[in-house]
Amino acid sequence: MDVKSAFLNGFIQEEVYVEQPPGFENSEFPNHVFKLKKALYGLKQAPRAWYERLSKFLLEKEFTRGKVDTTLFIKRKMNDILLVQIYVDDIIFGATNDYLCKEFSNDMQSEFEMSMMGKLNFFLGLQIRQTKNGIFINQSKYCKELLKRFGMENAKSMATPMSTTCYLDKDEVGKSIDVKKYRGMIGSLLYLFASRPDIMFSVCLCARYQSYPKESDLSAVKRIVRYLLGTTNLGLWYPKNMPFNLVGYSDSDFAGCKTDRKSTSGTCHFIGSTLVSWHSKKKNSVALSTAEAEYIAAGSCCAQILWMKQQLSDFGLSLDHIPIKCDNTSAINLSKNPVLHSRTKHIEIRRHFLRDHVQKGDCVLEFVETKNQLDDIFT
Repeated sequence: MDVKSAFLNGFIQEEVYVEQPPGFENSEFPNHVFKLKKALYGLKQAPRAWYERLSKFLLEKEFTRGKVDTTLFIKRKMNDILLVQIYVDDIIFGATNDYLCKEFSNDMQSEFEMSMMGKLNFFLGLQIRQTKNGIFINQSKYCKELLKRFGMENAKSMATPMSTTCYLDKDEVGKSIDVKKYRGMIGSLLYLFASRPDIMFSVCLCARYQSYPKESDLSAVKRIVRYLLGTTNLGLWYPKNMPFNLVGYSDSDFAGCKTDRKSTSGTCHFIGSTLVSWHSKKKNSVALSTAEAEYIAAGSCCAQILWMKQQLSDFGLSLDHIPIKCDNTSAINLSKNPVLHSRTKHIEIRRHFLRDHVQKGDCVLEFVETKNQLDDIFT
């Protein structure tokens, strides 16, 4: 559903004055101003005022607000549950009972002027196809628009987003290119991350050279776009009635960046057999060993798991001893054994929060062979 003129529904607490709008001037008091009681588009208070108005209404209707995601509202009746997710003036909702959906729809339409969009097919650039067996999410429409925007709809497609035989490095002697075009391509590709984890590492690697891009950098970006040409319809599949086990994978290279020798770590998280979260980032500091790099990556994976654990608690799900798959035995031992020695004593204290949560039982590091390391694609 979409709320019409959503920001005009919010009440503001601050004193805000505006000039008399053209055509509505008071001839007796031409120099006076109007004091606002409700928000207007353009006011910095408007988004917050709208959220407070909507959340107050939902709380009065016996909804509870999510502890982690404050735009999530949950209503339970007997054994049924209604979930409402808000994104500014767009609202999506679903329930285990059709009656709860109809009741919520009627309540909202009685309070706000709005339009019902029907079954969810498109949301925030994501195409959503719902079937009796599950949900498929992709961005094929946006992908085709991207190819057309950069004039590459007739280019030759590639089987992989980047070459496996060479590594993109800082080009000191290459010919400079248009910075605006390069950054525009990177920004457009970043928007695809929501449904295309397969291009995340490649795009992040190219994004490191946005300050002074060269022709070699542009060629690497174009290769990613050509890869999209042959994989336009790829997306994420979420089957119905899948087993609900949360599993994390963490991985890291060692001194992968040839310029500053910093490592790149990646994490991904599965519920059952479906990917729900992924991450790839170059670290802020240089790791002195593979074990240290993997240990820091596992800490990042643990942090995401803790957030997901709290998020899932809003849905009434409680999980403990969540496995983190790691292919480095030294990092696993480091998470379990607090003994310091010369190779680990320099690691920052904040990195050791992983060990704390392993001892608490929130998560547990488990060994996985490198050939079965699903997170390898992000490093």
